[in-house]
Amino acid sequence: MTARSAIRIVALLVLALASSAQAARMNSKSESPSPAFTGAQGAIQWEEWSDEAFARAKREKRYILLDLEAVWCHWCHVMEETTYRDTKVAQAIAKSYIALKVDQDARPDLSRRYDEYGWPATVVFAPDGTEIVKRRGYIPPERMRILLDAIVADPSPLKYRDQASIDAYSATHVLAEPVRKQLAQRFATTHDFKLGGLDQDQKYLDRDTVEYALELSRRQSTTKTARQAEKIARQDLDGALALIDPAWGGMYQYSTDRDWKHPHFEKLLQIQADHLRLYALGYMILGDPAYLKAAKDIHRYVGGFLMSPDGAFYVSQDADLVRGEHSGEYFSLGDAARRKLGVPAIDRHLYAREQGWMVQALVQLYSATLEEQYLEQAQAAATWTVEHRLLPDGGFAHDEKDASGPYLDDSVAMGRALLALYSVTGERNWLARAEDAARFVRKSFIGAANAGYTTVADRGQILKPTPQIDENIAAARFFNLIARYTGDDQYRADAKRAMRYLVTREVALLRRTEAGILIADAETGTDPTHLTIVGRKDDPAAQDLFQAAVRYPSAYRRIEWLDRREGPLPNPDVQYPEFARAAGFVCTAGACSLPQFSGADMIALATRLDTAPQ
Repeated sequence: MTARSAIRIVALLVLALASSAQAARMNSKSESPSPAFTGAQGAIQWEEWSDEAFARAKREKRYILLDLEAVWCHWCHVMEETTYRDTKVAQAIAKSYIALKVDQDARPDLSRRYDEYGWPATVVFAPDGTEIVKRRGYIPPERMRILLDAIVADPSPLKYRDQASIDAYSATHVLAEPVRKQLAQRFATTHDFKLGGLDQDQKYLDRDTVEYALELSRRQSTTKTARQAEKIARQDLDGALALIDPAWGGMYQYSTDRDWKHPHFEKLLQIQADHLRLYALGYMILGDPAYLKAAKDIHRYVGGFLMSPDGAFYVSQDADLVRGEHSGEYFSLGDAARRKLGVPAIDRHLYAREQGWMVQALVQLYSATLEEQYLEQAQAAATWTVEHRLLPDGGFAHDEKDASGPYLDDSVAMGRALLALYSVTGERNWLARAEDAARFVRKSFIGAANAGYTTVADRGQILKPTPQIDENIAAARFFNLIARYTGDDQYRADAKRAMRYLVTREVALLRRTEAGILIADAETGTDPTHLTIVGRKDDPAAQDLFQAAVRYPSAYRRIEWLDRREGPLPNPDVQYPEFARAAGFVCTAGACSLPQFSGADMIALATRLDTAPQ
């Protein structure tokens, strides 16, 4: 490395740290920067992402500047109104760059790749697709000008931690014990035992941390580990109650200032779905009515603001009433006062992925309450998605027209949703659709190293598809559970493929904490709680037993309804005797119980068998 390159890299790092610190201060103080220049609208000629843009960059000896934004994002709006309207920034871009602007919600292939850097995420590429610089969050105009000029002066790529090469993926699908211990240790040490949430500046419900804590507290009930896990779950769920909008319901995305009192006001459907599901599950396991109320408050918002007339769900609601202007005062108002001023914009795209997330959440809320409206809404959203996003070979498109899809996220999310519907209805059409989605994922997204699944299929695009952690956690859990329901060993092999990626040491320990890998490892290594009802579906006694099974408090369960008029179960691994009346069976560790004729007795037995005191 030359002295000039070394100086340039140091300068870029200083700029990055300074800019990030400034953005953090502005976030914490809820301030808006003063525009350096309000030039003409559209001074920068933004283009869509395409391989042709890279080809043109090569011909014209330019670089690619990617602004990966979110339509709901406050700091994306601020950067658009300040940085990208600055005359000198626009001139620097026009001289040496091709500028691409992408809505990250519309492009899972890009958002999954750069979700550690946004939003907004700023990525600069060489014409061959090599990443030169990746920046997280708001960049003020002056720092952007310096950054753009520095890259032109010396385009040597910076090295980032997430670019560490992996020589070989794991040969086994099981976590090595030292790695498991490190992940378990991080699960505890990253928790803020004073306020709840992760021990960091931003407070939010970390989905996998809370779910893992709930399952630990349930399955190991009387152990020290279980008591600590329950404390983590309760502190996180209690703390995040402060992020629920008291006027409209719904969950804000996160809070700054290392507490729960400084929310960012955007409301993403993903956040609503994740948190609705977690609060419903938390209520089922811990029994706190405050968690059921929280779930219903989130549902109230989703139904009032994000549900389409057809029963599908929109993507998000903006953080700002006026783009780029902080809306803290607005969100302190009640419903009537807000509506007099207007309602923040809603992104009315209908993505299959988001439908899948919301269906899973509604199924969980139905399991917690047995209130039919939640099941009806879940079925309506799933039916809409099958009718409008289903591909000919069983997978799901993201949108009505996809720029580069199909994407892994959509088919996995919908596959899990369809499987969840089967578990609470016993209707086999849902299972058949879930199997179609599973086969599509297997056919379309297998990584080159046969470890993990890639976000998008490899079609020779400029950015080579790579596997991502969250998607492979979801894929491993989906394939594992559908293998349990069907008895098809090919699905077990599919789950193991995802796990070989996840348990690779460099992947498993990449993030500060990753409870999702612990969940996937535990599920692929153990049988789910298995409850089967044997009886006619028009028999009230069988219906009562099935509803009791649906209310069993676990995120990892296999619930089936054997009505012999429909033929054998898809996975006939257990032969159930015939009785003159409906009966329930609890199966675990390769053995099944005697018939249970009371829902309460069946659940009590399942709880005893499913708990492992140590």
